Amino acid sequence: MRIGLLGTGPWAQMAHAPALSGHAEVDFVGVWGRRADAAKDLAGRHDIRAYDDVDALLADVDAVAVALPPSVQTELAVRAARAGCHLLLDKPLATTVEQGRAVVGAAEEAGVASVVFFTTRFQPETEEWIIEQSAAQGWFTAHAQWLGAVFSGGDSPFANSPWRREKGALWDVGPHALSVLLPVLGDVRETAAAAHGPGDTVHLVLGHAGGASSALALSLTAPSAAAGAAVELRGEAGVTHLPTSTQGVVPAFARATDALLAAARTGQPHPCDAAFGLRVTEILTEADALLNG
Repeated sequence: MRIGLLGTGPWAQMAHAPALSGHAEVDFVGVWGRRADAAKDLAGRHDIRAYDDVDALLADVDAVAVALPPSVQTELAVRAARAGCHLLLDKPLATTVEQGRAVVGAAEEAGVASVVFFTTRFQPETEEWIIEQSAAQGWFTAHAQWLGAVFSGGDSPFANSPWRREKGALWDVGPHALSVLLPVLGDVRETAAAAHGPGDTVHLVLGHAGGASSALALSLTAPSAAAGAAVELRGEAGVTHLPTSTQGVVPAFARATDALLAAARTGQPHPCDAAFGLRVTEILTEADALLNG
């Protein structure tokens, strides 16, 4: 499969480009970015072509990986789907339900496969744990903490990201927490409470279709010493915790690429497709409305 990259920022440099460049089953054709100089620099490091015209890139590939802010991602994802390209997207899929629906609709109409890169879902230890807990019965409650120090640690490459500054932890790390909880506890039937904490910190209480409740703490302004992610489940089977992955983002993105290849080959949707990404956007939109209503 020929694949192109849209985006040249830190995430594209750290995850997307290295994973695509080293993947044995894809032909990493080229990159397009909003800054031509950054695209040329990234292309030079991976011996690919830097495209000035995004439509020219879309015409040359079978799929695109997107590492762009959500509002830019949605517009280009629709454009790519209409050009017949399979979609390897980043989270959040979108920050409005309307934009998310546009991506899902374009993918369905074009008959292209889609995968949204929720990192935890593509790390082997955490993926196996999620599958195991999804098969268990009788979950009572869950606590999820996704606490980052992006805005407080001083050296994060994402600290100056305009969309993260605007949307905060709810939209940046909230998708990660939901990507773990939804397959285990079921869809969210009620956003029961939402409250602000220090900085961009938010707390959510959710009711799930399976009958369990969950409490989420999300932040990008946690002290560095307090940063980290944790999920605890309690139920009839006892207590279990999300394991720590030994693999970084590059192998995880390679596994996401594998998932896109399989979905494109078989026609079977991946659990983390654009429709799942849309559902995450819908839940976060409901929480956002409670927080800012």
